[in-house]
Amino acid sequence: MTTKIETATFAGGCFWCLQPAFDSTTGVIETAVGYTGGHVKNPTYEEVCTGTTGHLEAIQVKYDPSKVTYPALIEVFWHQIDPTDPEGQFADKGTQYHTAIFYHSEAQKKEAEKAKIELGKSGQFAKPIATAIVPASVFYKAEEEHQKYYQKRTMHYQMYKKGSGRAGYIEKTWGKK
Repeated sequence: MTTKIETATFAGGCFWCLQPAFDSTTGVIETAVGYTGGHVKNPTYEEVCTGTTGHLEAIQVKYDPSKVTYPALIEVFWHQIDPTDPEGQFADKGTQYHTAIFYHSEAQKKEAEKAKIELGKSGQFAKPIATAIVPASVFYKAEEEHQKYYQKRTMHYQMYKKGSGRAGYIEKTWGKK
């Protein structure tokens, strides 16, 4: 029996901060951070940081749908971001740090739209949900130094996550996990 593997792609500000949550999710087979949604082919980190490529920092998740559902992955995503910020995420502002769910099928699009509506109606946030839902496009894997950054440079990653305001926001909004 062959395991069916599906792909999910999310942009949630600094891509370093999304990888730990997805890597620890049962049913996720692999993750890669990179760039998507823009007009420049094979962009570099330095180019994306200028905000002129149209790309967002993102994570691509390969998962086994028999072990984790797409809506469950969207829930993991919501718990890592401020979905109401239209300007970026935490200390990082600019188009490259906008949030988005990049859908790979009509079924994913419907699930993402439903999840966004439900989150908006949940009463969790006073402001509207700003996260875009857009078709997936070419995903360019980021340079190796950015893959699993939280494992390679643990102390720097932890200081960044706390210093950017992300860690405090997540704890305040969703509680300790």
